Amino acid sequence: MVSVALTSGRDFEAKADESLLDAATRSGIHLSYSCKTGRCSSCKCKLLSGETALLRPEAGLTAAESAEGWVLGCVRSAVTDVVLEAEDLGGFLLPETKTLPCRIGQIDLLAPDVVRVFLRFPPNTDFHFLPGQYVDVIGPGGIRRSYSLANANFQEKILELHIRKVDGGAMSSYWFDKAQPNDLLRIFGPSGTFFVRDVKGVDLVFLATGTGIAPVKSILESIDNMGQDHQPRSVQVFWGARTIQDLYLNLREIVGNHKYTPVLSRAGADWMGAKGYVQNAFLQNSFNLEDTVVYACGSNDMINAAKQALTKAGLSVKNFYSDAFVSSSNIN
Repeated sequence: MVSVALTSGRDFEAKADESLLDAATRSGIHLSYSCKTGRCSSCKCKLLSGETALLRPEAGLTAAESAEGWVLGCVRSAVTDVVLEAEDLGGFLLPETKTLPCRIGQIDLLAPDVVRVFLRFPPNTDFHFLPGQYVDVIGPGGIRRSYSLANANFQEKILELHIRKVDGGAMSSYWFDKAQPNDLLRIFGPSGTFFVRDVKGVDLVFLATGTGIAPVKSILESIDNMGQDHQPRSVQVFWGARTIQDLYLNLREIVGNHKYTPVLSRAGADWMGAKGYVQNAFLQNSFNLEDTVVYACGSNDMINAAKQALTKAGLSVKNFYSDAFVSSSNIN
């Protein structure tokens, strides 16, 4: 066992064969994470001293980030005592993860490649989550995939998922070709740290592509319940899609004081709105980036490009939170 010290002042012990993230969790310390496969960068932390070893490829880091000492906690183990600069979520009460049975209540086709699934639970089910978190759905044959929650609470014992079709995906085949109302499934969760921190008085910006709008919808529906003393100064949502048919929700119907900007990358001649990429559409607005916090969810390419463009424009890297949707088409 070796010691891992955080710049927050907390520390924990780690085994040689476990990731820094798992070691922290085992010790009751919560660090940021999302995919747990080394493909996104939500668990990125800076190695200030000591030596670590790779457990799996660190695909979510650029060569420049690696050279600067950044590592991904989900795929790195500690070889010696180390000191890390990492976000310590000790100030947040994270809900308990659990495995629960559920049934499909309803399936709606929202776009040619997107379905909305409502999962219903027994009336006595006790389940809590933070808006923005995700669950694993365990389907036929034990197939397991992660999906962000699109609703803000569990009062009606229902969870809402937005699921995009993945070519060659085993779970996609189930959702789009076989799934029926009343099918029995299981979920494990909640998981992930894509939830809002302290946003009092800041300009809160959401960047989303595709079904990355699901956790953003969950968060938007919860903002009014934060209380007057915790409200952001402004809320803006930039949702990127290829064509207008891919904008499968009307975000203006969500109650709240937020501004919504749809952005199309393959806009037709009759489209009069924003065009191109969501991060560029955002940067065309006049913002004091020192008072801005950005939450980005969607494709890994969008998140990497947005992070690079926004930090170059003056956004603090500590004010950029992300949840990358990584393809599972190659997972059996």
